[in-house]
Amino acid sequence: MKVTLDIDQLLSENEITQAEYERFKSLAAKSTGSLAFNLLIGFGVIAVSGAALALIPTPATAIIIGLLILIAGLVVLRSQTTEWLVLANICLLVGALMSGAGIMGVFEGHLYSILAVTLLFALIAVFAKSSLLAVLATLTLSACIGAKTGYFHASYFLVIQEPLLTVVIFSALAFGLYQLSKKLPAEYERVAIATSRTSVFLVNFGFWVGSLWGERNEDRVVIMDDSVFAVLWALAIIATAIWAWKNNRRWVLNTVAVFGGIHFYTQWFERLGASPDAVLMAGLLALGFAVGLKMLNSKMQKTTD
Repeated sequence: MKVTLDIDQLLSENEITQAEYERFKSLAAKSTGSLAFNLLIGFGVIAVSGAALALIPTPATAIIIGLLILIAGLVVLRSQTTEWLVLANICLLVGALMSGAGIMGVFEGHLYSILAVTLLFALIAVFAKSSLLAVLATLTLSACIGAKTGYFHASYFLVIQEPLLTVVIFSALAFGLYQLSKKLPAEYERVAIATSRTSVFLVNFGFWVGSLWGERNEDRVVIMDDSVFAVLWALAIIATAIWAWKNNRRWVLNTVAVFGGIHFYTQWFERLGASPDAVLMAGLLALGFAVGLKMLNSKMQKTTD
């Protein structure tokens, strides 16, 4: 467990003695030096790997280098040496990304290659107890059903090709992993919760895209109308918010509140347009929502305390 303390303030308030202050300060300096050393070696690993890949720019090279770095990270992690923990995580992340990109490159982004990379990320996440790799595994899984992002000159894109399927799959994943997290040890609970929370984001993205364009098959025939998505999304947000409030789940409540705002303003401007009156009213409502959410968070925090 990590705890952040302002030892200067604690000393000024006589919460700790001068001797305790000096001891904490020396421990912090030792930790900072170890972190800097790990980061320098980590950047060295990234630089050498990138240079080697630049010399022989093939997917096979990426797979070989990535697996070597991945294995090195697992060995360091297995040694359970606290001083090298940051380096181990850097190697795991770099190795996983490089080998995953190589696998997709060899098989030209085929569905089976995306599933293989998802499984690779998931296995490493469990073994290394890494929430970051668990999130990457979840995002990679979404790519199996056409989820992706895009960019060109000051424009960003979110693509959800199967909104209905995205909602169904990741709703089940979010609920299942949340229930599973209650039965897991603390270090694995954190990984399961990270995956569940990422799934919540993807569910809302699916609803968002569906509320704008609906669901269509390959022949462009409407399977589910955008208005149906909009209504279902609103009901899901309300139900989840009520559950989060009753169970004191502040992260879930804040997340659905944000997406509730996105949903509201998306439908607002889709129907009313960006007229001055609509923008003014939307701004006033946003202020009201913000104040209400702040009050609710404060109340939930007092309940927890």
